[in-house]
Amino acid sequence: MSPHLEQSCLRLSANMSYEQTAVDLEYITGVQSNAMSQQRLVHRQEFQLPVVTALIEELCVDGGKVRLRTDKGLECAYKDYKAMQTNQGLIATYQDNMGLINWVNSQQQAAIVTCLGDGHDGIWNIIGLVAPTRQRREILDWYHLIENLNKVGGSQRRINEAEAYLWQGEVERTKQLFINLTKKTAQNFCVYLTKHQERIVNYQALQSKKICSIGSGAVESAIKQIGRRIKISGAQWNERNVPQVLAHRVAYLNGMIGVNLKTAA
Repeated sequence: MSPHLEQSCLRLSANMSYEQTAVDLEYITGVQSNAMSQQRLVHRQEFQLPVVTALIEELCVDGGKVRLRTDKGLECAYKDYKAMQTNQGLIATYQDNMGLINWVNSQQQAAIVTCLGDGHDGIWNIIGLVAPTRQRREILDWYHLIENLNKVGGSQRRINEAEAYLWQGEVERTKQLFINLTKKTAQNFCVYLTKHQERIVNYQALQSKKICSIGSGAVESAIKQIGRRIKISGAQWNERNVPQVLAHRVAYLNGMIGVNLKTAA
């Protein structure tokens, strides 16, 4: 294959199965191929990580699941991967959290790096190793915070009052609304607020002054975009191939497939 045809194949297979790539390739170009050839092409690549051209100012972390191939007769297995979206691009790793951490720590970072995540411990374990503590602005995703608030149920007036307090980062005043309730959901919410107290900030001020983002929607969207390839109907992956499949899809999403050809042109 010519370099341009290889890159074209990689762009196709970043969005669809290897089988469908071979079918579409023949329709578009008349070149006959097969699924195995397309897979081998992907697995002999060294996909580029994002090209960082400015300081890392914001990042958010989230996780997704990939379906693994198992022996015949056994139930399918699912394992986690993690993705990090920064203002300089997206990266994703499989069972390799340190890969995310080492990459972002190898880049030039702003004096304050805004780090966003939901309430999952695994997310904050990763963020806790990004940059020195004094350099991180840790923010609990506003939309997850309100989602957890609404799970408490009960008086809508109380929920609305709590949301108004939280919008201004008033954790203690919020807790006073629920602390005397015996409902398990209310007690759990108070524990949740205490756990993330330092990450519940004055969202109103950050938003009005356009200081930084208050939600981790960017990485959640990225997880969905990755899923459009790795979760196509019937997809099951050999575990040893998952890191390269993720690297392939992420390189495509970052606009890094075919970039060398564009540069040469």
